Amino acid sequence: MAGPAAVRRRRGPGCGAALVLPALLVSWAACQAPPVPAAQPPADGADLRVEQRFVPESCPRAVRPGDFVRYHYLGAFPDGTRFDSSYDRGSTFNVFVGKGQLIAGMDKALVGMCVNERRFVKIPPKLAYGSEGVSGVIPPNAVLHFDVLLIDLWNSEDEVQVQTYFKPEKCPRTVQVSDFVRYHYNGTFLDGTLFDSSHNRMRTYDTYVGIGWLIPGMDQGLLGMCVGEKRIITIPPFLAYGEEGDGKEIPGQASLVFDVVLLDLHNPKDGIAIENQQVPESCERRSQTGDFLRYHYNGTLLDGTLFDSSYSRNRTYDTYVGKGYVIAGMDEGLLGVCTGEKRRIIIPPHLGYGEEGRGKIPGSAVLVFDIHVIDFHNPSDSVGITVNYKPSNCTVLSKKGDYLKYHYNASLLDGTLLDSTHSLGKTYNIVLGSGQVVVGMDMGLQDMCVGERRKVVIPPHLGYGEDGVEGEVPGSAVLVFDIELLELVSGLPEGYMFVWNGEVSPNLFEEIDQNHDGEVLLEEFSEYIQAQVDSGKGKLAPGFDFEKIVKNMFTNQDRDGNGKVTADEFKLKDQEAKEEHDEL
Repeated sequence: MAGPAAVRRRRGPGCGAALVLPALLVSWAACQAPPVPAAQPPADGADLRVEQRFVPESCPRAVRPGDFVRYHYLGAFPDGTRFDSSYDRGSTFNVFVGKGQLIAGMDKALVGMCVNERRFVKIPPKLAYGSEGVSGVIPPNAVLHFDVLLIDLWNSEDEVQVQTYFKPEKCPRTVQVSDFVRYHYNGTFLDGTLFDSSHNRMRTYDTYVGIGWLIPGMDQGLLGMCVGEKRIITIPPFLAYGEEGDGKEIPGQASLVFDVVLLDLHNPKDGIAIENQQVPESCERRSQTGDFLRYHYNGTLLDGTLFDSSYSRNRTYDTYVGKGYVIAGMDEGLLGVCTGEKRRIIIPPHLGYGEEGRGKIPGSAVLVFDIHVIDFHNPSDSVGITVNYKPSNCTVLSKKGDYLKYHYNASLLDGTLLDSTHSLGKTYNIVLGSGQVVVGMDMGLQDMCVGERRKVVIPPHLGYGEDGVEGEVPGSAVLVFDIELLELVSGLPEGYMFVWNGEVSPNLFEEIDQNHDGEVLLEEFSEYIQAQVDSGKGKLAPGFDFEKIVKNMFTNQDRDGNGKVTADEFKLKDQEAKEEHDEL
């Protein structure tokens, strides 16, 4: 790979011998020929002439003696006849400048050139091949014209050059030896020709730094980078692929320019990192292994790229902690949180999704989760009761079967309001222990007195469970009720729907059978019970629908189910053998 502008004239192997390589004019020798002809006859082009055909706007560096250059050229005689071309060989001419490896005219003409500069050079014979020429190729006293395009330029004393053109305001960590990085790059030659790009492959380049996995210049150039930083790293060939190139896209002796953006950075020794962003002033309880958490999160890569968000689904992520239901780093990062806490959890890939990644998460990616803990509980939790106010006169306490009227505010553990009787302007009324409310509320209303105010915290397994109430209560939600008991009507003994306030008539059936036909219909039965309640002789279980109670009592007496009760069927509660009926 050479031409007449490539190698200085030198002594050949013997007198009269000439060495001509496939490139025709790599070297020329003649017995006793001086390096430069002693005398030159007059000829056109007695002086070296250089015409700059194109000069790039940016010229950070120009050729100096001692530099190594790679350039393309066309060589022709003044009449336009071409005698050599690097383009025809498909490779640049590579040589040191100012070290006698070129004909004198070319040595001089290249000095001061910029990469991508194009020069037209006219070299007189005295600075070329003189009066001897090159047999069969360059005639004696020939003026040579060269059209030169400089492709590359470096010096053996060069080092890796780093130019940072963007650096994030926050840089908590920089690349160190043995770190693992993920970065995108465009790789070009010094003239701007692209030879490779990770962007085109739509995949980052992932590697360890400083342990020999990269060319030496890239190992150096990546050190000290921040995630999000953008650098141009210029690498001389002796710190890149050297004289041989890579055998594919990169030729020998090529300077390389990498435009790099660092996306990710971790070390195999890293653990998770936690940044507390907001911790509630009051934190009565912190999460432990085995707890069940509901939390919102935004999941991003280290460069800020969003890969997932519970907010976008409008639903919390619900999971057990410390039991392997989530990636190891999240299992660890969710321990010790308070309800309402916001924290950032940074998880290295070996505690995340590893080398393979998952879905939108690339392999070997550091994950950043910004979480907001909504609530948590443990499956062993029971109802939590805090009495905020109790009247001094508190002798009558609520029990199963009592009819209660109360106000409440219902919220989630993070304070989100779900419901309020105050906003409806009416109390909530139930029969305690009858299944009219969730189990946890039945438990939380026990042993209250009128006027008492308490806070009742209900875990989901005693509330609305995993399913919740669509559109109202999220699944697996801990519920908080602020309750004030306003009225209490004592209920009947368990199993009774009606009791007598005095002695029971010995002729009860006859009194109910108003038409004395020996049969009691539902209408007769209902009218009689209503009369006893109105007169104060009897009492119905409070809080239930009158017609439903009466029908239930009648059905229990109508043992053959024919819609009529006879004297033989009719029995009082204490006359029942072992049957359990809600009746008289």
